[in-house]
Amino acid sequence: MTLEEAQQLDAADPLAFARERFALPPGAVYLDGNSLGALPKATAARIDKTVREQWGGDLIASWNKHDWIDAPTRIAAKLAPIIGARPEELLIADSTSVCLFKLLAAAVRARPGRSTILTETGNFPTDLYVAQGMTRLWPDLRLKMVDADDIAAAIDADTAAVTLTHVNYRSGRRHDMAAINAAARAAGALSLWDLSHSAGAIALDLDGTACDLAVGCGYKYLNGGPGAPAFVFVAGPLQSELETPLPGWMGHADPFAFAAEYAPAAGMMQWLTGTPSILALAALDAGLDSFAGVAIANIEAKAAQLTGLFIDEVEVRCGAEVQLAGPRDPKTRGSQVSFAFPQGYAVMQALIARGIIGDFRAPDLMRFGFAPLYNRFADAIRAAEELADILATRSWDEPRFLARQKVT
Repeated sequence: MTLEEAQQLDAADPLAFARERFALPPGAVYLDGNSLGALPKATAARIDKTVREQWGGDLIASWNKHDWIDAPTRIAAKLAPIIGARPEELLIADSTSVCLFKLLAAAVRARPGRSTILTETGNFPTDLYVAQGMTRLWPDLRLKMVDADDIAAAIDADTAAVTLTHVNYRSGRRHDMAAINAAARAAGALSLWDLSHSAGAIALDLDGTACDLAVGCGYKYLNGGPGAPAFVFVAGPLQSELETPLPGWMGHADPFAFAAEYAPAAGMMQWLTGTPSILALAALDAGLDSFAGVAIANIEAKAAQLTGLFIDEVEVRCGAEVQLAGPRDPKTRGSQVSFAFPQGYAVMQALIARGIIGDFRAPDLMRFGFAPLYNRFADAIRAAEELADILATRSWDEPRFLARQKVT
């Protein structure tokens, strides 16, 4: 495809208006939204208002005057249509790892007599660390890891919870959420999904697929800023069954009574622990506003088109030099493409030097995360062109590109 043909696709794109909501560096092609979303133009003003007018002007009265106290649920309501859930099933709280611990521990406790947490070999490391830590807290508990294709068949009567990242962080492979949820339910187990690499980039329907539990971060495709708060999803029927393993005063039924004994708040509020970070919530609020007026079906369609175009263009232009390291079928792919190359790190550094910003995962994967809100079809063409030129000229073979850095 020529650049002109890609620009015609961009002109007809029903999501083209959303790109104007972001402050993107001139000339850059940003394909790392699966690590850190781009900055919405509204974020700086939102944080400034929260700091200067609210905190600075009204001090502690802001908890009520500016509704800080309800921010975890009020902002969660904006997330609900993006992931196919009801507002009363969601809460903004903590980090993804903390939320995962809370829900995984609650799921295990809700299935007494079962001793297995089932996950995928190669799941996101922090998810594995949380589960491993849980087995040290409860020695009778074990973590079982199987290949992605074997998950459903491995669920049995000893499985307490199945915990998976919906879109694999390395390959971009997407699990069949509905099928795994059904298999878990048939076996009496609970399903727990990490949506960090899918929320905001592809269509989700947590209620429609009978999802039990889910967590996800706010700083990738949701554009909430570095270290943005995470979210918690607990299906309505489970809210009276599960108990938080990490109670705190903000999750108390009457927090300002300061009672000595804990009594859980009703519904999702029990999953709060400590005081929410209001400044971080303000940034996430602005990030979620970037989805206003956006149809999730259009996000899904554009994600498939962008990633499919990029795969085709790279393979046509680069031949067999790079190997696709993820799904070719868009139905089993998130909004991410991974290519393997022995010197993938150096190639990615060379791309970044040319303004094509993706990232790398050892030992050889170059990752390209396409954010449908702001990435264009022309971006896919330019990235493929630059990648082909770097490989053809071996311009990656320079000391400045070969030297490893701590963060890429």
